[in-house]
Amino acid sequence: MSRIGKLAIAIDGVTVDTKDATFITVKGAKHALKIRKVAGVSADVKDGKLVLTSKSEDKKTKSLYGLQRALLCNAVVGVTKGFSKGLELNGVGYRATVSGKKLELSLGYSHNIEFPIPEGIEIKVDKQTAITVTGPNKELVGQVAAKIRSFRPPEPYLGKGVKYSDEKIKRKAGKSAGK
Repeated sequence: MSRIGKLAIAIDGVTVDTKDATFITVKGAKHALKIRKVAGVSADVKDGKLVLTSKSEDKKTKSLYGLQRALLCNAVVGVTKGFSKGLELNGVGYRATVSGKKLELSLGYSHNIEFPIPEGIEIKVDKQTAITVTGPNKELVGQVAAKIRSFRPPEPYLGKGVKYSDEKIKRKAGKSAGK
């Protein structure tokens, strides 16, 4: 049995609908998320908490029991507080701006990169070199931040590129003058 799956999820200020056969709907004040149900795991609301129970003891169900609980916990946190990921642009002339539903990045290429902002994601640009990606879906926030980082990953010699705000770049020494 999963130790994570046994833990109950507190659902203060959140409504959870478990009646649908394929999805569990989590609704908060601003957002609503749908999480696909795992076969063999049932979810019930008891005393203001969401409790998961495993119906069978086969290997697949036991392996997905904790995953289902983690996904539902992330959904509850996402619709109440939300998730955010910070990015920093390091380099001469590197800057970002938001215009409408597009993020425009100037990353030292011959052209600017236009990234369409997905539905449910909010991107804020502070000081032209700091980007904050926020949203209720943890997976989508991380995926969008990774996509923006992939346009110009940080390089180890000068540290130029797009990096996460909490990321440490392992720097390498440049060429040394030989004899």
